[in-house]
Amino acid sequence: MNLQEEKRLIASGKEKIDWVWRFMPVLQEVEKILISEGTFKDKTIAMSIHMEAKTANLALMLKRAGAKVYATGCNPLSTQDDVAAALAAEGVTVHARYGVSAEEYEKDLIETLRCMPDLFIDDGGDLVNLLHGEAHPFSVRVIGGCEETTTGISRLVARSEQGKLEFPMLAVNNAACKHLFDNHHGTGQSVWDGIMRGTNVMIAGKCVVVAGYGDCGSGVAKRARGLGARVVVCEVDAVKAISAVSDGFTVMPMIEAAEIGDIFVTVTGCKDVLTKEHFDRMKSGAMLSNAGHFNVEINLDDLAQGVTEICETRRNIHSYTYENGKVLHLLGVGRLVNLVLGDGHPAEIMDLSFAVQALALKHLAETGRDLEPDLYRVPEDVDERISLIKLQSLGMRIDTLTREQQKYLKSF
Repeated sequence: MNLQEEKRLIASGKEKIDWVWRFMPVLQEVEKILISEGTFKDKTIAMSIHMEAKTANLALMLKRAGAKVYATGCNPLSTQDDVAAALAAEGVTVHARYGVSAEEYEKDLIETLRCMPDLFIDDGGDLVNLLHGEAHPFSVRVIGGCEETTTGISRLVARSEQGKLEFPMLAVNNAACKHLFDNHHGTGQSVWDGIMRGTNVMIAGKCVVVAGYGDCGSGVAKRARGLGARVVVCEVDAVKAISAVSDGFTVMPMIEAAEIGDIFVTVTGCKDVLTKEHFDRMKSGAMLSNAGHFNVEINLDDLAQGVTEICETRRNIHSYTYENGKVLHLLGVGRLVNLVLGDGHPAEIMDLSFAVQALALKHLAETGRDLEPDLYRVPEDVDERISLIKLQSLGMRIDTLTREQQKYLKSF
């Protein structure tokens, strides 16, 4: 790449970063708080989150608040090279590039941890795993970290229950201002943004099969219905299945849904949600996508069985042709479809999520040395603080309880 091309790349990334910052008023207010209090002065922060414009703004905000910031991606196909270049040009150390191999991806994670961070932000648990394994020598200064995703929290719970967590972690995903908006509204919108942008097909009139009806899956299902699709939900949890039925969706096992689905979206956090027994029953032309963190929900080895040809028919859409002439389309190589085929969650959603991240890091910086190694909830006052800032940015206010009301609620 020559100098002129590099300048164009940086300019493109800066344009994206500047655009979404306009829609992140909460993070702008949090930045003022962090700068005034000097919480991150001389702190080193490592980040492994999807390398796109909203993430870049979080990194730059932490840098302006006094931290040395080292950033990498958390998915080989979600990094936007122009954003990474623009972020590096602003003084953040970046180890990320679109389309890297699994080996290169892990190398980038390790290179990022060589900064020996005081604090870190994780998305899916890869940094935590490395800090307990291959990159363990880089954990000596770690005060603690924050985890962004449902999948990452599941991994942390398992590690904590086995007594194998060596530093405090905050469950950012479980904070109200994160999961109530990011998981439901963010995933619900961004999944269909990615699918529609990537395929250019109509959703109305199609049968959409959503696997998993948690916070994310319910958002995906409701947005599909809003686009005019007939929606089927597949679940292993009876309570969530009843919730889906109560919301007006049809619920059935995947083995039955496989025969009628036009578009499949897996949102479970588990492996082998779609396997050969399902692929064999699917109609020709069905589209397969995943919105779970790891690319294990669609069994790609099974998908390739009996295939005569695999070709990339559109960018990051691979069509599998079988001996009987049937064709199945895999979107985003089975990785997060909203980031591989789109730009991820809307700016306003990540404004809330990253405000939680920033204030959670502030809490760890101030109290982390006094905490035992374990998984902790984000303090409730963080949610309260962020909610009030967001309401103020919208020009809205709420009521407050009188002393008598407070007394009444605490009485028996």
